[in-house]
Amino acid sequence: MGTALHLQEMIDFSYLERGAVGLANAHLAGSMSGHLGAAVMAGYYLGEVRADLDPGVYLGVERDLERIMAGEESIWFSPSKAGVTVDDLFSKPKGDKPLKGDGLELLAKAVAKNIDLTRQSGHNVIFASIAMRALHSHPEMVEPGFVRGWVKLLDQFDGAIPGRGFYGSDKGWKTGDKVAVSGEVDESLGYDDLEGMANATIDELIATASKNTKGFGGLFHLIDHAAALIEIENCGFSDLAQSGIPAHRQHVRLLRSLPVLEGDLIKAEKDPFTDEYWSVRESVQFSAWLTHRIKVLYGVSVLLNEADEEKRGPALAALRYLMA
Repeated sequence: MGTALHLQEMIDFSYLERGAVGLANAHLAGSMSGHLGAAVMAGYYLGEVRADLDPGVYLGVERDLERIMAGEESIWFSPSKAGVTVDDLFSKPKGDKPLKGDGLELLAKAVAKNIDLTRQSGHNVIFASIAMRALHSHPEMVEPGFVRGWVKLLDQFDGAIPGRGFYGSDKGWKTGDKVAVSGEVDESLGYDDLEGMANATIDELIATASKNTKGFGGLFHLIDHAAALIEIENCGFSDLAQSGIPAHRQHVRLLRSLPVLEGDLIKAEKDPFTDEYWSVRESVQFSAWLTHRIKVLYGVSVLLNEADEEKRGPALAALRYLMA
């Protein structure tokens, strides 16, 4: 598989293949190491969802995918403890013994065990949807070993915490299961279908992107959580996607429970969907940004295809707070 960076109309297909390997091996290093392979796959999907972008955008994305696979953001696991390196994650798993069952059904069954609960800021659903899209859209590329690895990764979210939030210097960090939030469904959380969820998520982006909070994956993961449910429906699992809406509502509640911290967030000067933006290589305000930037650009693109058209301009303006 080639790794050369180049100008083209979309992201090179090899990134989907290599990302699929990284996600398949993630269970060896722990559930959060799935960030790496998932981000590489999401970078490829961004090219599919937004095939109308300047070639320089795709070049910038491919550059970041190479940085991810080179281990520039290896905070998601400890290689010494796991006995696995980033290079190992992106090395093709051995064995191609046939699957016992349909790959998509196996993935759906795995995520169904925890899709209705908020797990690690929605990563159970995010990683599942990224794997399912590969099987649904490019089944010829998916090998049995990939599916086995993906299922093992999803199984690691059984019993996982909802994530963590920072409640100020006095209270510190709290896990989501220790945070008391109202279970009432107010008007803004009254969505009971995926279109309503997409609009509510975009509304949350517009209303809160400038606020400095920390925890539960922030808007990066709320957006990706919502997009993941839409993608699961797009793969033919409407009832499964619907069952994940309560967990998304809880994700919103947890984010709203966070205090606004001191210090204003900075807004990117350029639109990330233009090539002028891609000279930005590091965030001035977010950690773990290399993988999150790629995934949220894909996620927000999925959501904007579902949300009301008049929200598009305000949403893209608000997105720039996540891009600086």
